Amino acid sequence: MRVVVSGASGLIGSALVPALEAAGHDVLHLVRREPTAPDELHWDPARGEIDRERLAGTEAVVNLNGTTIGRRWTEQRKKEIVASRVESTRLLATTLASLDPGPSVFVCAGGIGIYGYDRGDEILTEESPIGSGFLAEVGQEWEAAAAPAREAAIRVVNFRQGLVLSGAGGVLGQLLTPFKLGVGGRVGDGRQWWPWIAIDDLVAGYLLVLEGDLAGPINLTSPNPVTNAQFTRALGRALGRPTVVPFPAFAAKLAFGQMAEEALLGGQRALPPRLLDTGFTFRYAHLDGTLAHVLAQS
Repeated sequence: MRVVVSGASGLIGSALVPALEAAGHDVLHLVRREPTAPDELHWDPARGEIDRERLAGTEAVVNLNGTTIGRRWTEQRKKEIVASRVESTRLLATTLASLDPGPSVFVCAGGIGIYGYDRGDEILTEESPIGSGFLAEVGQEWEAAAAPAREAAIRVVNFRQGLVLSGAGGVLGQLLTPFKLGVGGRVGDGRQWWPWIAIDDLVAGYLLVLEGDLAGPINLTSPNPVTNAQFTRALGRALGRPTVVPFPAFAAKLAFGQMAEEALLGGQRALPPRLLDTGFTFRYAHLDGTLAHVLAQS
């Protein structure tokens, strides 16, 4: 297929694009600067600009656009988090809906935070109700922004992704330094659930939906979520370091405010039943083996 990808240079895109090309797909990159290569298309979501003519004939579009949530959320930062996700999705959805013919599938990245941050031990599937909090509100707006594509009979997939474990950065990139120094530990009481997925399985999930017929929300997480305390111990084992220095809840909130309360101290015990129902096999279903694999690549 001819696949257009936004965010191709990010953590997920850097792994997904080579996999798409290896599978025989022709990949085009959406870029904000002036294109310098034949496989680049210009767009600027903030200005509502996109190279509509170059999108013609596209069979699939993947939107990975979204600024990081891993910093303190000032009011300005929250606006940027929302805009980077919603504006890009809306621009793509409305543009794709206007094409004749349009693409067959539009795949949008998204977060497991849509279920809220205070669900405790409740098992969360795609049938679970949406939760509360800033990330839940962002998730709802993000998924709703794809409505024009759905209304134009384009198959839309909204992934709800857990923590992506990769040797190239992401959450592990932030955790490795303190843990290697032996000053890593659980966050708060460590009971909050941290759903996760290996980058290899995440990429396989994208390939599955691009080439298959799934639509709607799909949890893209390992079938074996862990608590923060379990994650902490597993990372310590993988690095051969102690994990006896906790990050108290009050200190996390003092340092990161609302971001700490929702993204660090909150969690979701999410499972991926829709993926499993397709027969999808997770190569890295358990955390210890996953950490050994991705850390060997870091």
